[in-house]
Amino acid sequence: MKLWIVRLERRNCMKGFKEFLGEEDGVAIIEIVLILVILIGLIVVFNTKIKSLNTKILKKITIESNKLL
Repeated sequence: MKLWIVRLERRNCMKGFKEFLGEEDGVAIIEIVLILVILIGLIVVFNTKIKSLNTKILKKITIESNKLL
């Protein structure tokens, strides 16, 4: 292979690599995935407290709505 072809291919490869590093499309996806992982982790950790709070709220709504009837 001729030397100038090798240099041209290397230059094109480096140009493509620099463009790849400059892209930020993947960063947003990673941020969203990390936020979802944190939210799911919080839900797993506080699962019982969330359920008890939900039960209390629904009981109060039921009691108050029965008072209106």
